[in-house]
Amino acid sequence: MKRRTFLKAVGGSAVSSQAVMSAAAAKDAVAEGIPQRVLGKSGKKVSVVCFPGLALVHYEQEECTEGLHKAFDRGITHFDVAPAYGKGVCETRMGIGLQGVPRDKYFLSCKTKLRDAQGAREELERSLGLLKTDHFDLYQLHCLMEPEEVKQAFGPGGAMETIFKAREEGKVGLIGFSAHTTRAALAAMDEYRFDTVMFPINFVEMFTIGFGDAVLKRAAEQDVPVLAIKAMSRGLWPEGVERTRKWWYRSVETEKEVNMAIRYALSQGTVKTIVPPSWLDLVDKAIVAAGDSSPITDEEVEELRKIAADCQSVFRKQETGVADGRSHNRFYADVAHEHCPAWHV
Repeated sequence: MKRRTFLKAVGGSAVSSQAVMSAAAAKDAVAEGIPQRVLGKSGKKVSVVCFPGLALVHYEQEECTEGLHKAFDRGITHFDVAPAYGKGVCETRMGIGLQGVPRDKYFLSCKTKLRDAQGAREELERSLGLLKTDHFDLYQLHCLMEPEEVKQAFGPGGAMETIFKAREEGKVGLIGFSAHTTRAALAAMDEYRFDTVMFPINFVEMFTIGFGDAVLKRAAEQDVPVLAIKAMSRGLWPEGVERTRKWWYRSVETEKEVNMAIRYALSQGTVKTIVPPSWLDLVDKAIVAAGDSSPITDEEVEELRKIAADCQSVFRKQETGVADGRSHNRFYADVAHEHCPAWHV
């Protein structure tokens, strides 16, 4: 498979607040496709759109393989997946689907939700086997919700022991985490200077509850690259609106809104890449939008603010308190399973 040639460019400097837009997008180089940005001090380059491995839960292997190769041909160089996605189904499909793509031409990231060393080791080795690779360019603690999980992962016998050891063995390159609450993200960043932070960076969340601002500020202070999830979210499905996708949150769909949502996220602080919602057609829309590497304008920000005024935050309940007596993890899992039973978060 031929790979398009990319011009190389380093992203702009970090900012300390979501209200101050980065000029990084203006410096991204584009060669008939998707710009690339540098993941901080690592020097590693990734496409500003990341392929969401969870998308593979919706399709059979042939369509998954075609989607993966098509994404690569169109400029996506970053592929992300996790064992929790379909209980290994997505890892299996990605491992098969990426065959024929030179391993040194793409950046592969994976995760573990296990917080103990032994469990994390078993999951890491299983993931390497399913993805038919001998290393991950980035390995992450997955879906941190509470500071206690951070303490467990870093404590004696914690998952970080495995991850640090795997880095010594050459099985892991960069080390990161994904989080779905501010308190968990900040606790992790207080504990260790990670190579990447994966967190929801989205106009609806920012304008409705300020969600993401504190993490962006801390990432800027530490000069840590942010991988933006939920960048294309339009919030929870409103009552009375037809659910056109079996998914727990609504995505922007029109070309204009996709373009603005992605450029908004990519204009925030140290954000280097966005992860589209997990559908191949939305990956296609994100690729098209990413061809416009211009920073978001003040006028567009105001337009997004007006759209957000009629939207509901996806993360409000787990950010602000326990819902109906359930833990944050349980609430998040219940919401996901209601709309996407195949995703075991």
